[in-house]
Amino acid sequence: MTLTAPHLSIIIPSYNEAHNIGRGVLEDFVTYLETVPFTWEVIFSDDGSLDGTTDSIEAFIEKYQPKLKGDLRLLKNIHAGKGPTVQSGMLAGRGVWRLFTDFDQSTPLKEVENLFKFVKDYPIVIGSREGKGAKREREPLHRHLMGRGFNLMVQTLAIPGIQDTQCGFKLFSAETTEKLFPMMHVYGKQEERNDAFTGAFDVELLFLARKFGYPIKEVPIEWHHNHTDRVSPIKDSLRMLRDILKVRIADLTGVYRQ
Repeated sequence: MTLTAPHLSIIIPSYNEAHNIGRGVLEDFVTYLETVPFTWEVIFSDDGSLDGTTDSIEAFIEKYQPKLKGDLRLLKNIHAGKGPTVQSGMLAGRGVWRLFTDFDQSTPLKEVENLFKFVKDYPIVIGSREGKGAKREREPLHRHLMGRGFNLMVQTLAIPGIQDTQCGFKLFSAETTEKLFPMMHVYGKQEERNDAFTGAFDVELLFLARKFGYPIKEVPIEWHHNHTDRVSPIKDSLRMLRDILKVRIADLTGVYRQ
């Protein structure tokens, strides 16, 4: 492991990713990273996978680490859900900038170059599947409608003005990471769970960013739909609505005080 802080920490949460590993996403990561001019590290933050995902990642690290300019690490967590898994990875990162991105690479890692264009003026830069310049490919109509309905709830109840809170491609400075991620209350608990619920942890983070005055830049990105059985449109929307209300209650009751 290098001693100096890398320019970018890339946090990649995983949960039962054997299918994605089989189609070569791990190799795609390093193929891109070998072309970049900045220093980097990758932290695979695993959410208690049971399908051999961590064994595959460990074998990948053993094979590729000696050949690479950056560091590859695996962080094993209990199965607590995506929010706590991303949180642990972001706080384990050492980078000046820290990006979390989905394992299936719905948003290709190269899109970070578009986010970096705005870091001089913004400590938080987030990918957006909405707005001029965004590219959405292969997305089923019901998923798109679900996303727009959820965003309407978010803008009404928590974060007005953000067109897409749920794109899993977000860049934070080290300062904002170390300020906001430890404050996560609704999604910051390392407690065992039995399902693969992703939830609205992004909403809690962006709500906290707004609360403490950190400007947020939304940047249109390229996004490809990858099929998943983990999303239940009605059930998950209701659960995320519940959690948004929990965020507002936490704020009203002083949980997020500095």
